[in-house]
Amino acid sequence: MTNETIRVGIVGAGTNTKAKHIPGLLAIENVTISGVCNRSRTSSEAVAAEFGIPRVFDDWRKLAEDPDIDAVVIGTWPYMHGPVSLAALEAGKHVLCEARMAMNAREAHDMLRAARSRPHLVAQVVPSPFSLKVDRTVQRLLAEGFIGNLLAIDVQDRGAFLDLDGPLSWRQDIRLSGINVMMLGIWYEAVMRWVGEAIRVMAMGKTFVELRRDTEEKRQRAVLIPEHVDVIADMACGAQAHFCSTRIAGHAGPSGCSLYGSAGTLRFEEGRLYGGRRDDAQLTEIDIPAAEEGRWRVEEEFINAIRGIEPVCLTTFEDGVRYMEFTEAVFRSQQTGTAIPLPLIAP
Repeated sequence: MTNETIRVGIVGAGTNTKAKHIPGLLAIENVTISGVCNRSRTSSEAVAAEFGIPRVFDDWRKLAEDPDIDAVVIGTWPYMHGPVSLAALEAGKHVLCEARMAMNAREAHDMLRAARSRPHLVAQVVPSPFSLKVDRTVQRLLAEGFIGNLLAIDVQDRGAFLDLDGPLSWRQDIRLSGINVMMLGIWYEAVMRWVGEAIRVMAMGKTFVELRRDTEEKRQRAVLIPEHVDVIADMACGAQAHFCSTRIAGHAGPSGCSLYGSAGTLRFEEGRLYGGRRDDAQLTEIDIPAAEEGRWRVEEEFINAIRGIEPVCLTTFEDGVRYMEFTEAVFRSQQTGTAIPLPLIAP
């Protein structure tokens, strides 16, 4: 499809889809947005009017089956990622699925199996965006031995003070988000790019506001997704990792990740990379060479993969399965109080 027009359908034109995916796709030559399906007709029509999309679908299944659509972008909450991906792949469509990949590890494996059975189709998950700028530099510095042997990893995903009175959000509703906890899977994906996977996980989590108001159903609903979680993980590379994801840490400072080694330290924070060797007085900012500096190019990569120009790197369904397995291991460990080995499900 190198020179042919690629016709894209959108299922779930939420904030990120409107801010990133639709403009990004429309900026590519010979790409059109042919149809959109949101949760309501009114919402679909508003998006169609804003971006000049010619067709509005009331049923996402009809969009996925439509012969005039080549690829489906899924911008819904996680509860729809599996069903829409499976239907689109079954109908012969390429798929770009918003993160987080799925509701749980089993659903992610189902999506991967469907994609592998159709290798002529592109299946991509929207990548964790935080570290795109520095990923290649971190990988190079680790390979060059800048920090020596990697010993420990510390990820701090921090939020503001606890919202005591806010309504139930989709991130707190297990029916919509599945077992995904805050930004935990997003940060784990970034760590995987640098140092690989975890092989064992232990976790404890806490929900402080146990009931929140569901504004759609106009009633109180139990909150089953923790507002604070601590995770200890053994990594395949030999390091021990600590992940703290929290929405109760007022004045705690910015989120970030530190890599501690036998000869030095790397610290990623607010889009910048800092480093120091054993004899340095403190960490100093590391310049990112232009040749290594990454950027957001999700839509470009998706279309290029469809056209056979480049393979999907960020993010493959395989990597999506890995971070969903990690997320589920965290969930299981919280429930059982035991260490959970990875992988959970044999490939």
